Amino acid sequence: MFKKFVKTVLAGSLAVGLAACGSSTSGDGDVYEIGCDAKYAPFSMEIDGTYVGIDVEILDAVAEAEGFEYNLTPMDFSGIIPGLSSGQLDGAIAGISVTEERKATVDFSDGYYDSALALIVKNDNSAITSLDDLDGTSAAVKKGTRGATFAEEFADTYGFSITYYDDSPSMFLAVQNGNNDFLLEDYPVISYQINEGIQTGLKVAVETVGDGVPYAFAVKKGENQDLLNMFNDGLATIKENGTYDEILSKYI
Repeated sequence: MFKKFVKTVLAGSLAVGLAACGSSTSGDGDVYEIGCDAKYAPFSMEIDGTYVGIDVEILDAVAEAEGFEYNLTPMDFSGIIPGLSSGQLDGAIAGISVTEERKATVDFSDGYYDSALALIVKNDNSAITSLDDLDGTSAAVKKGTRGATFAEEFADTYGFSITYYDDSPSMFLAVQNGNNDFLLEDYPVISYQINEGIQTGLKVAVETVGDGVPYAFAVKKGENQDLLNMFNDGLATIKENGTYDEILSKYI
């Protein structure tokens, strides 16, 4: 299947969770159902009814280079891996960090961006400047993310509690309103949103938390290997022809 590149955003795709997916259309061999995070600037975001951002535009460029068609389905990040596992999504590009746990259920492409976590606090919070200041505090994390995993692993070590949120805006608002003391988010995402004024009242307290890991395109483990191979080939092509650097330079 090598047809002229087409992208459509499904009607009602902003609904949260798996309800956003609808039925996969890849069964006819023509169109892949590919999920992205509905609210994850600068990697994916809706502007005037159109989705843009690093993830969306890399996918656009890869699909054009490889000649495949897809439907783009924006959804809450917590629904991405379940959507792949259930077969409602054929692939996903959603700032998905490559982890050993996720490798048990999905196959990853080559990495397309390396990211580290950052610790974020309210602008007037001067009490938290390192991980050692977290005793007795509360963390806001987004379900299913690397930030959530880090918090779960180190909550007892540093003495903080955890509150879970379905999406990034809710997590940001919780810290802005003082409902939680800090949040954990991928550094390129939160630094972009703070610098662009998308998120106000927040600041970076610790720029690097844990090790950097790659983001990668994902498919259900053992399935859609042709799509995975096309993504890898297309990614190599757009890196070689300069399109990849052009996309990154628009946002980072």
